[in-house]
Amino acid sequence: MRGVAARGPGYLSTARGAVVHDPLLLRRPGPEVFSTEYWRERGGVLSVTAGRGSVWFVGETAAWVLRHYRRGGMVARLVRDRYVWTGLGRTRAWREWHLLYDLYVRGLPVPRPVAARVERRGCSYRADIITERLPGEPLSALLARGALPLETWRAIGRVIAGLHAGGLWHADLNAHNILLCADDGVAVIDLDRARLRRPARRWRRRNLARLRRSLDKLRRQEPALAFNERDWEALRAGYAEGAAEHRLTRRRPGSPEDGP
Repeated sequence: MRGVAARGPGYLSTARGAVVHDPLLLRRPGPEVFSTEYWRERGGVLSVTAGRGSVWFVGETAAWVLRHYRRGGMVARLVRDRYVWTGLGRTRAWREWHLLYDLYVRGLPVPRPVAARVERRGCSYRADIITERLPGEPLSALLARGALPLETWRAIGRVIAGLHAGGLWHADLNAHNILLCADDGVAVIDLDRARLRRPARRWRRRNLARLRRSLDKLRRQEPALAFNERDWEALRAGYAEGAAEHRLTRRRPGSPEDGP
């Protein structure tokens, strides 16, 4: 279990909403920490395009990632960044922050959450989240440069199996959201809309199938992408190893096994 504040997350009420934060990283965050202008004035901001918009590497050493929640698809043409208010605990930022916190405390390979803000206006809200920046590169970027060792694919499979064993259903498991870190570790990012579920064979298989579709799509867009069937079989082998390991360490004598 990783070290976090003994009393858990900190909560602050604001004029238009609320903030949740890790007191060990931000003692009492004001609204300015969610502003790119605030960080730009201090020379600590870098924009990186990703997904539906941009994320920002912020902080004196660009060690944090600031992301503003934006809509995708056809809805985004009408409403860019507002969501229907159904209660603070059901907002996307609040859910993602607390999910990351839970997984991080359990030692799973996800970014450490720093803070999240929700601002309500009438029946809608806007939101932001800050997480720690992991020292790594997306799987998609690395494959565009060349092939990866089969052991790396097996490691990816083992990590996904561990996250699944922990109950994590990732809403958008794709090659952009898997990071290969500087210490040869593997991590998963962007847990917006992810949730914890009781481990079951069906949703785990669908989660893996989503990742496979992502890799196939990238290969269609860029035929030279360094991905082939041997790589996928190595990932599947690593996943099987990880699933078996977690069954051995988590299953109690006499309890039913959950299939891979």
